[in-house]
Amino acid sequence: MVPVLPEEKEAVRMFEDITEIAGQMLILDRTAHLEDVDALYPFAMDELLCRRTGEGGPPLCHIWRHPRSFIIGLRDSRLPGAQQARAWLESLGYRTAIRNSGGAAVPLDPDVVNVSLILPKRGAGDLHFHRDFERMYALIRQALAATGQTVDKGEVAGAYCPGDYDLSIGGRKFCGIAQRRQAHAYVIQAFVIAGGSGRERGQLVKSFYDLAAAGAKDGDYPSVEPGTMASLDELTGMGPGAADTFAASVKEVVRSLQTAAGVAEAASRLHLPSEEEIREMTDKLTHRYTPRTP
Repeated sequence: MVPVLPEEKEAVRMFEDITEIAGQMLILDRTAHLEDVDALYPFAMDELLCRRTGEGGPPLCHIWRHPRSFIIGLRDSRLPGAQQARAWLESLGYRTAIRNSGGAAVPLDPDVVNVSLILPKRGAGDLHFHRDFERMYALIRQALAATGQTVDKGEVAGAYCPGDYDLSIGGRKFCGIAQRRQAHAYVIQAFVIAGGSGRERGQLVKSFYDLAAAGAKDGDYPSVEPGTMASLDELTGMGPGAADTFAASVKEVVRSLQTAAGVAEAASRLHLPSEEEIREMTDKLTHRYTPRTP
């Protein structure tokens, strides 16, 4: 079990208002699934899992990775040169897609660990999205407690996919958080750059905007400075297996919150979507968020 350090008690307290939910939270670890599938596959899966949770299914911690993909925010897709920029990325071997959760452009690869918390709405308290972000921040901060590094939150100027809940160490961003809300449940999604070069990913995103935003007004897109991004390996010295190490730590934190009775009860309510359902949802998301050509 990951030790709870004094400075981490506040992070753990963020889960106290959902104690029974945390006790029932199941882990869906798909980090070993690196098939060359549609870039929207995991987002479609989250969409369906969230629907299941809203219908009475269990809360979930979905941990996943994806091969060489570039996920574009809805606002990014409306930039003047977005189609040209997507074609350029695809010529480099990236699968591109427009996501249905908030946020801007993010590159994904096997060294980026994605964490989705899928939770039911439980009344007025769950109408405040900042609390959702705080829960993810609490989870990630606790997962990194053993590194001895302080994880800060707050927008990092020059980082890609900027937001109030950028997570950083020493001023360099390694994680961004977005969310997707449905009628009866919601998904909090975090991308965590575990291994590799943060600067190289930042340069890729900057090059995307150089093409996509040609002719756009300043402020219509993020101004990316590659040096503001870093991986956990670069920031903490996790080593070449940083993605696996971080994913294992997240699972340790979730398991420390589980109860045997809660997990058994939750498992009885788990109904994973079929491959056919995921493919259908992938197609639906693709058509729903693809900009219409004039």
